[in-house]
Amino acid sequence: MVGNLYQPGDPLRDGGYGIFYMGINIGAFVCNFVAAFMRTPVAPEGAPHAAFITRVAANALDIVRRELEIAPAADAAELIRLRDILRSDGDLETLNRELCTQLEAGQLGLATPGVKDHLWAVTLAKLAIDQPNYSGYRAALAERPAD
Repeated sequence: MVGNLYQPGDPLRDGGYGIFYMGINIGAFVCNFVAAFMRTPVAPEGAPHAAFITRVAANALDIVRRELEIAPAADAAELIRLRDILRSDGDLETLNRELCTQLEAGQLGLATPGVKDHLWAVTLAKLAIDQPNYSGYRAALAERPAD
């Protein structure tokens, strides 16, 4: 993402990466504290409806925090796998679109080397962000061999 903002060899590129990752870390840090604050002192003291809305907001902040912490590495790994499977270069959105097109056309399938593992890894990464306590996700992690 940041790499697309600068030309190769641009001396500002390294600084751009530094600012990007610092922003992610600060954002995740702040989300964690705000969500914890909303759950403890705020939620129990409010009216039932307000407490519910506060919990929903705290859960949304938790998702944002996990997105900031997990998604950059998960997206980078996904891009590498897609480039390998499709034998093509491009950004994540373009390659995902191409994967879907080839799957739909029957040009690729679960028997294609790397496709099944890729789909499984993407699913687990998305669940790690969205539903890390989902019992099916936990069971899948327990069954999956260690990398």
